[in-house]
Amino acid sequence: MLFDPKHDERLAKLEEQLRCADVVTSGLMSDVMATACVRFVTLEAATKVRVKWLIEAGAWTDATIALLELELPQWKLRRLVKEDRKWLCSLSKHMGIPLAYDEVAEADHESLQLAILIALVQAKRSAGTSGIATVPPVRRVPTNAAYCDNFG
Repeated sequence: MLFDPKHDERLAKLEEQLRCADVVTSGLMSDVMATACVRFVTLEAATKVRVKWLIEAGAWTDATIALLELELPQWKLRRLVKEDRKWLCSLSKHMGIPLAYDEVAEADHESLQLAILIALVQAKRSAGTSGIATVPPVRRVPTNAAYCDNFG
């Protein structure tokens, strides 16, 4: 995805809205899905039914985790800890490597569900600023090349 300053602004406003919220509501979840979940909107209806049903049932934790799995399948929930009345949520792209070397999205909030949603928005923001090419191009070596050393 190419960097879009307006989309990043909308994500920043959404993140601020989530930080200021006390609890998750269906309206807040709708805002998250409309602003941050571009992939979710394009999925087929049968795939989205589970998330919509969880939202209607008020199962906010299950709905946020299901939304995370559908929207950002490459990101995984790495850490979820409650310290000093705040939940810390860490999302990671590569579970097998140390956090210092991984791309991580972290958020904290007094509400478990809001901490997960804020981390989701942060992951979306970092994905939007990373650009398309992450590996530099490599010059192709001809297959008929021969290496000759003079050992004489």
